[in-house]
Amino acid sequence: VQLQASGGGLVQAGGSLRLSCAASGRTFRSGAMGWFRQAPGKAREFVAGIRSNPRYTRYADSVKGRFTISRDDAKNTVHLQMNSLKPEDTAVYYCAATANDPALSALGRTEMYYYWGQGTQVTVSS
Repeated sequence: VQLQASGGGLVQAGGSLRLSCAASGRTFRSGAMGWFRQAPGKAREFVAGIRSNPRYTRYADSVKGRFTISRDDAKNTVHLQMNSLKPEDTAVYYCAATANDPALSALGRTEMYYYWGQGTQVTVSS
């Protein structure tokens, strides 16, 4: 199983980026998918998660109202639309997936996810 993240890059503050993560090797149609990020010298932190039913999403407080997670099960892909980017959003972004469908309250826990992508760098300049 592989998760391939893409879409990172350098953007000015206030700009937008759209991250994508394509899964191969198995389907995650009935499982949850999520995005985490890790800035230099900091611990990995939860950004957004989505359950098998895409109506159910969860966001970190720091990105609520600016980021949107979505999934395309036909393409076994999860997206993260990031708007109004800030310099503090600078980090390596990792996608994650699980065959399970945890409760909404558990989506932010790293131990809920078994599969991880390689990460994509997002840099926001001020």
